[in-house]
Amino acid sequence: MGFIPVNEPLLDGNEKKYLNECIDTGWISSEGPFVKEFEQKMSATVNRKYGIAVSNGTAALEVAVQALGIGEGDEVIMPTFTIISCAMAVSKMGAVPVLIDSGLHNWNMKADEIEAKITSRTKAIMMVHLYGLPAEVDEILALAKKYNLKVIEDAAEMHGQTYKGRPCGSFGDISTFSFYPNKHITTGEGGMVVTDDEELAQRCCMLRNLCFRKDVRYVHDEISDNYRFTNLQAAVGLAQLERLDEFISRKRAMGKYYTENLRDIEGLALPIEKTDEADNIYWVYGIVLEEGIQADNKTVQKLLAQEGIGSRTFFWCMHEQPVYRKMGLFHGESYPNAEYLARKGFYIPSGLALTREQMECVVSGVKKVMKQIQNETR
Repeated sequence: MGFIPVNEPLLDGNEKKYLNECIDTGWISSEGPFVKEFEQKMSATVNRKYGIAVSNGTAALEVAVQALGIGEGDEVIMPTFTIISCAMAVSKMGAVPVLIDSGLHNWNMKADEIEAKITSRTKAIMMVHLYGLPAEVDEILALAKKYNLKVIEDAAEMHGQTYKGRPCGSFGDISTFSFYPNKHITTGEGGMVVTDDEELAQRCCMLRNLCFRKDVRYVHDEISDNYRFTNLQAAVGLAQLERLDEFISRKRAMGKYYTENLRDIEGLALPIEKTDEADNIYWVYGIVLEEGIQADNKTVQKLLAQEGIGSRTFFWCMHEQPVYRKMGLFHGESYPNAEYLARKGFYIPSGLALTREQMECVVSGVKKVMKQIQNETR
């Protein structure tokens, strides 16, 4: 068997049919009809009134932050353990990310540490759902209401996930998705902003398109970027969206298989299967090396690669990012749980196209690598 990639999307539905329709009609740009249809169907999936498709998940976050009017000197509370897109969307507007540690059980931001970080400059909380389980939604929304803060919900990894029966992506004043190839729904690149606020939706539409004025084209009162989404991307997204329930079932079956076959390996902390609020959707199958294992995730990644198995380390903490240290941010800050996850966490192949035979090889490879590491530790 050849190398097993960490992710491979499943594209054997109506993707080719819809793409051929784009080519046959000539509608390949952002003006094509599939864009509006994808926006409507994706937003309806998460019980939202409005969906604004953009070029990628990072763009969705940037549009969301700018649409809320967050700017110079404002503060946005968010987890330190996340992708840099979250912090970058804030800092690019001249605002300041204010960081929170993560829990070791669900890897999400610790809601009980947020209130102490709220100041007169705090304008929003960025609630990021990570790796398969939702954040502590009720607690975060309660704090936002108490202090009159906006909530930006990053549901990039949560296609089809729910919190107490409600779709992730339905909780923020404004929420975002990514459609990168490792997501449950992919458009190659792509993202979406969803909201119930008509004024916010109209502003997002303007921000994704260079801030053209409605009355006079090529006249601009604000600066924005070209974040447009193409009809070709939307065609793929529609085909993917048609199979969302199937994809969720496949992911949960993968998670069950891996847990059943890896749970007895010494030194590994596997993802929890459920919380009181949600069953794990296993966006990826993440693993954390337990205390006592001297190796870090990069060592495991290298050894797995030698066995023909792709893997990826967890996110690196925002307070340890060189770019933010150069900017003078987060000096002296420490978040021990997040730092541990960043150094000891990794995920194994769990893309939608993964076969049972490949999963068997992955399990065998993980066992071999962990045995080697444990022997070296002793």
